[in-house]
Amino acid sequence: MRAIISVSDKSGVADFARGLQELGVEIFSTGGTKKSLERSGIKVHSISELTGFPEILNGRVKTLHPAVHGGILARRDLPQHLAELAKNHIETIDMVVVNLYPFIDTVTQSEVSLDEALENIDIGGPTMIRSAAKNFPSVLVIVDPKDYDPILQKLRRGDIDLAERKRLAHKAFQHVAIYDTAIAQYLSEETFPEEMTIALKKAYDLRYGENPHQKAAFYLEQNVRQPQAVLASLTQLKGPEISFNNLLDFDAALNILSNFTAPTVAIMKHTNSCGLASHANLAEAYRRALAGDPVAAFGGVVASNQVIDLATAREIDKTHYDAIIAPEYEKEALELLRRKKSLRLVEIPIADSYQLTAISDFRYVQGGFLIQTPDLFSESELQPRTVTNRQPTEQELSDLLFAWKVVKGIKSNAIVIAKDKTLLGMGAGQPSRVVSVALALKRAAEQAKGSVLASDAFFPFADGPELAISHGVTAIIQPGGSVRDKEVIAVANKYDVAMVFTGIRHFRH
Repeated sequence: MRAIISVSDKSGVADFARGLQELGVEIFSTGGTKKSLERSGIKVHSISELTGFPEILNGRVKTLHPAVHGGILARRDLPQHLAELAKNHIETIDMVVVNLYPFIDTVTQSEVSLDEALENIDIGGPTMIRSAAKNFPSVLVIVDPKDYDPILQKLRRGDIDLAERKRLAHKAFQHVAIYDTAIAQYLSEETFPEEMTIALKKAYDLRYGENPHQKAAFYLEQNVRQPQAVLASLTQLKGPEISFNNLLDFDAALNILSNFTAPTVAIMKHTNSCGLASHANLAEAYRRALAGDPVAAFGGVVASNQVIDLATAREIDKTHYDAIIAPEYEKEALELLRRKKSLRLVEIPIADSYQLTAISDFRYVQGGFLIQTPDLFSESELQPRTVTNRQPTEQELSDLLFAWKVVKGIKSNAIVIAKDKTLLGMGAGQPSRVVSVALALKRAAEQAKGSVLASDAFFPFADGPELAISHGVTAIIQPGGSVRDKEVIAVANKYDVAMVFTGIRHFRH
């Protein structure tokens, strides 16, 4: 049995090679891998001994040779293939152990030159992997150090069955596909190229999906053009395993909290904020967020963009929640919250920069993906244009901008009622905008007097603003752009209500 070992990641390879040597496997290797194995006392032949040809072009060409690929690709069940090998003095190769140049690690470093990036594009490695994977019934292909020990144990027992060989081949092709995707991402200058692949790596299996009868797993996108998403960095400190629905709520919370620099608490339910408030004192921010809808908050997710202190933890402890996410917890706060057995405590570096870093927003639909650029705030919309006779007061403008940041994270048709940087009521996901207004007002109840309203898109009719004004709303922020804008503005002027236009909408379907 003969094997080629050529790896960039050398973890565990010496022990694996030693195990192969003990089984009588003849090992061939290249460059740094050969030197590393020899230092570990393992007998290794150079690839040049196999090919009869030296490595050239600074190592760019060393395994691209018939003696390598003929030995890998020959079908053992075809006498013609074996005859051709014999005629050309080529022996079979039974195992290929390869992982690739660290292209992703290289290009994600700061100030990497194009020359450095190109030199880290592996050519011989992927070619050998693909050759071996194509001929997997006869050739073992190993790309992951995690497979070293299991494969060694199976070899010691005798043989490796076809199912295992097929599994390794699948893993090998996927390994190369992700590698090629990273190179394509690095070289692409287009937002929407004609062809695109998405590279995903499984983080972990989930107990089930949105419902218990659905299977699920959490995958991390591998993209050299953007930092690793914050959800990839979550650390669970306590509680039952994180669920599919938890992750959806975490993501929704991160999207909202990314808009706020002041201490802010959001209480999430079904990916919407049923409570949200900003305040210099985090415990007070939580109390105000809870007051937004204390009934809906039960069993939800509490998210904070600040360290959870003991005072805040004591307030949270009074209500049942499914999970809490925060950048960190004070020691005493953590000790208190740990007492609840069913409560998931999660650390996510929220304050570090969740501001949407994704290049593209992917949404799966039947048969394909919809892809769009991220929905980010513009500078102009945070300085909205007053369209009514009355300008908003300083307090109203502060609350309008707060409400505008909140409504962006609510499912459309989205309406938010707010006051003193606190969400008092919201209407979400309704086919009719005026129904969303009614729902938000119902939740706000008497607190709607003196409040402000935010709408994620324009009002198609004046009925929504008129209903809000009748319940005490004094200022409104909306994108504008309706053919009936004049009617809507006229209603606001009639009741001396301030209205500002952002010029930008934020639908969230």
